Amino acid sequence: MIITATRSSREEFFEKSPLYTSIAPIRQPNLGMIVAFDNGEGLPHVYNKMVDQLEVADDTIFVFCHDDIHVLDFFWPSQILSGLERFDIVGLAGNRRRIPGQVSWCYINKAFVWDSLDNLSGIVGHGKRFPCQISQYGPPLQECKVLDGVFLAVRRKTLLERALRFDERFDFHLYDMDFCREAEGKGLAMGTVPISVIHESPGSFGSDAWCAGYRAYLDKWGP
Repeated sequence: MIITATRSSREEFFEKSPLYTSIAPIRQPNLGMIVAFDNGEGLPHVYNKMVDQLEVADDTIFVFCHDDIHVLDFFWPSQILSGLERFDIVGLAGNRRRIPGQVSWCYINKAFVWDSLDNLSGIVGHGKRFPCQISQYGPPLQECKVLDGVFLAVRRKTLLERALRFDERFDFHLYDMDFCREAEGKGLAMGTVPISVIHESPGSFGSDAWCAGYRAYLDKWGP
């Protein structure tokens, strides 16, 4: 079950969104999609509401992802299934370590210095179409401490059994860092899977909204 939120209307999403237009041609019978249209709420709020209100089987796999990704992999559901046999939560890119002062899965400080590629895992494309710029962070299928929130997959029963949710004090920024720390504290294993995806957004690190999210993160976890 894909869960996403968009600022677009229903019509705009189905006609133009990278997520829907890339997945629609290869939709499978057992694949569903829930979309929060015209969304103005934080992603954690949207995600938690879907987890708690959707009437689906406990072994349903939730895929929490942004609406600005192009999924180019015909076999992406199989990659998720395979990854969840090894890890409790999977993503596309992540960091094998977590250190003091880390501000995202890839940056080690507020100057946005990249961590060494020896510590990173995953491959993600960037741009609006293929061919695109490809960021090869490191080999996939590595256990990570922090995953990029652009794409996260986890079984519903894992969230229920471990009482794991997204912290709604976060709006958009840092919610993935926080979620991974909560998951780590509950003894859950996280790792990356190889899925061909292009992400359109370069991110907005250093913006006012990002800084507000980082302050909330520091208030909760400390430096």
